[in-house]
Amino acid sequence: MADDKTRYSEEELKEFEALINAKLDKANQELKILKDALNRSNDPGTDSTAAHTKVLEDGADTAEKENLGQLAARQQKFINNLKNALIRIKNGTYGICVATGKLISKERLKAVPHTTMCIEAKLNQKN
Repeated sequence: MADDKTRYSEEELKEFEALINAKLDKANQELKILKDALNRSNDPGTDSTAAHTKVLEDGADTAEKENLGQLAARQQKFINNLKNALIRIKNGTYGICVATGKLISKERLKAVPHTTMCIEAKLNQKN
């Protein structure tokens, strides 16, 4: 009988909403940490170092800034995906696979709460 469901109940949606909001809070905190680290790495500081050491540090600093920038961009995308999932909860389309129209399993939604595809559709997409 559970397989015949086409939507999750209001109670189930509230559970998913709470899960998503918790992940969103954590993701926003992590993004803030990344942005703070990026801002610190852009600060040249006041310490005076030898010129030859500075050249080596510049390369490492550039690599670190690129890495932090990529992490921040990925985190921002994750946050946007979570916000979009909250919108789907509000408009009644959350948990419905965009490819098959079937209900996405609770296990998948708990693992990846911002997903829009059931696992079968996601696996077929890669082929």
